[in-house]
Formats: sequence, structure tokens, C-alpha cells
Amino acid sequence: MLSIPLTELPADFRARALRWAAQFPHCAYFEPNGQAYPEGPFDQLLGVAPAAPDAPRTLDELRQWLPRPQDGAPRLGFLTYDLKNEIEDLHSNNPSGLSWPPLHFFYPQTWLIWRPDTLELHGHTHGVLEAILVTELPNWPAPAVPAFTPRMPKTDYLRAVEAVREDILNGEVYELNLCQEFYAEGVQLDPVDVFLRLNAASPAPFAGFFRHENHFLLCASPERFLAHSAPVIVSQPIKGTIRRGNTPAEDEQQRLTLLHDEKERAENLMIVDLVRNDLARVAETGTVQVPELFGLYPFRHVWQMISTVTAELRPGVDLPDVLRATFPMGSMTGAPKIRAMQLIEHYETARRGLYSGSIGYAWPDGAFEFNVVIRSLQYRPDTGYLSFQVGSAITYDSDPEREYAECLLKARAILDVLGAVVAE
Repeated sequence: MLSIPLTELPADFRARALRWAAQFPHCAYFEPNGQAYPEGPFDQLLGVAPAAPDAPRTLDELRQWLPRPQDGAPRLGFLTYDLKNEIEDLHSNNPSGLSWPPLHFFYPQTWLIWRPDTLELHGHTHGVLEAILVTELPNWPAPAVPAFTPRMPKTDYLRAVEAVREDILNGEVYELNLCQEFYAEGVQLDPVDVFLRLNAASPAPFAGFFRHENHFLLCASPERFLAHSAPVIVSQPIKGTIRRGNTPAEDEQQRLTLLHDEKERAENLMIVDLVRNDLARVAETGTVQVPELFGLYPFRHVWQMISTVTAELRPGVDLPDVLRATFPMGSMTGAPKIRAMQLIEHYETARRGLYSGSIGYAWPDGAFEFNVVIRSLQYRPDTGYLSFQVGSAITYDSDPEREYAECLLKARAILDVLGAVVAE
């Protein structure tokens, strides 16, 4: 291991390190952005590998793969929404312009960890610092992306919301997270440049950059899926969104509006109950707790309502066990979960891919941290396909136009960074 005081590194070291790392076909970067967050944000961690020949593709393969000794290396990976099909009797038949594998993890050949005062280099470190420091930072112009095409035209989205409300009235579900894709084709952009711009425009505690061969994820997520530090596991679903105010007085009024919004509170409470039930499947009896309900937290563009659910894992429970009990996260499905996922497949018109999946890392001692992939771009430079998805929780009280507006509010930072609009 090498340890370098942060004061000895240039101010643009992070950007140089990420541009160096993005040359590798397997690259994962986790960025906390110095954000205060209940139970803490991501660790600032960067790992790369030239190959991942034994990468697991299923939860059963992941169980066999995780314990292999790799000199203390973190296990870096992602879970797509379509992993649901391994966990439950479900399918994904909607079109996809992305084609991520359902699950992928790799051991980094080299990994960097930012500590409060130092940078640590682990694994293969010979010449790495020098290579990063001489990495050039091109002066890219601001991206100019053509208008995004909605996979689901607005009129179809509004009809889908009404159909979901009818399903709720008929007792099919209590709540359903309805998502939609916006995409552009033939796009040429620099993933590192766009990620840094997105991260500056919308700093978030669970941001990340992931390269898997010809697939890139540029993520500015505010949401934790799961964190485990023995024996406690934490999940923090987000349900409830309102824009920030333009003045301190208006901002406080917006916060209070969200706090007292009965629809948003009902959404949040239903998902908290779902998360409690999910965690109870792998927790010691009587340890599931909700230390914070309806917490309000400010981000650059929005206020979010966040609740915290904790539990103590039973002895012998491993990461694949936890994922089978909890994935996909309830905040991105609705309740009850299985019926919600069946209806999601029916109403949505695009495969979610890594959107509403997760990126994260697991340590040899069993600790792990995973986010919820929202506020994110998915990109394939080999085909020029660029995509983002947004969604909102539909309850019987939902107003279709308001739900559509909430989707566009969540897309605001992405559209601003790309200089793009949504085609009518």
C-alpha cells in the first residue's frame, strides 16, 4: 500500500484519476461529494481491472465468487433491475438499447481510497501515481445532445397512470413506481467529462461512475439501498420529492409543504413497511427498527423525504441472501412487490437495465454498501445510445399531470448538463 497526503496532490487529482481509470474496460468509482447523510455516504473509492474473466453473472455464482482471497480487495459491482427474474418468477420482454448483464462484479487490480487526510493506493501500485499525474485533461466543449425521445409519449404515460389508479382501486397494488425512458441515438460524448459535469451540477452522496466494457453508467444518486457493517444493516428508501425554493423563505415553505403532504407521507410509509418486511426475512427476530420516519433532506434541486430502517442480520446470512430478500428495492417497485413488478412490466415500454438497480462494493469482512441507481445516464459509445429514466410512485390519489411534472423535475440536472430537451 502507498499512502500520500492529500495536500501533496494537485487540485484536479480526482479528475485525472478518473480519466486514467476510465481507460480500463472495468472501472468503478464511488463519490460521496462530501455530503452529510444519515449513516454516512459512499466511501470515496476507485478501482480498475484490465479483465474480469471469472465475473459472476448470477446470485449463485456470486456466492461462490465472493469469498475468494484477493489481498483484501473490495468486490466492485452492479445489479440490474432485471436480476428480479432470478429471484422471482418474472420476465423482462420490453426493448432495451443497452443490454447490461443482469449482475457483474470484479476484483480491482488497483484501487484507490480517499481518507480524510490521505490517499491510499492498493494492489498493483507500481507507476500508478505517476501515470495519473501525467494524465491529460482535455478541454471538452459543453455537450450538445439532440432532443431526447420519450419511449412512452406523454399521452400514453398519462393513460398508464390512470390505469394504475384503476388497478389500485381494484386491490391489485397499493402503490406502483411507474418509470419511463428518454433516449437519444447516434450520440458522441466523453463519459468522464459528462460525469464530472453532472456531479458538479447535482452533487449527491451516492454518486458513481461505472464502466463495463462498452457500457457506461454516470450516476448522481441521492439514495442508499443497503449498507452493512456487522451486525447492523441499513436501508434508506426515498419517497417524496418537491423542488427547492428560489429564496430561503420559499425554500422553507416548500420543505413544510412536503412534510405535510399526506400523499407523499402515505407513499413513504407504504415503502417503509415493505422494507421492514424484506429485512425481517434475514434479520434477528425483533431487531427491525425505524429510527427515522419522514426525514427531510435538501439536495441541489429538490427536497427528498427519506426514512431509515435498520436491523441486525442473523448469523450466517451473506450478501446473496440479503439480495434475495430485498432486491429490487421497494422504493422502485411499489407494494406488494411481486404484483407491482408484474404490472411494471405490463405498463412500461422499455427495459430498465441498470436504472433502479444498484452499484456498490463489498469488503472481505462482509461489510457492503449499495446505492439505488436513479438520476443517472446510461451510455454505449459503441452504438451511440444514450438513455435516462425517471419515475414516480403512483397511488390512488395521484394526479397524472403532477406525476409527469415530477418525472421532468427529477430529469432537470441531466437535461441541463447535456443542453438537451425532451421532444414533444
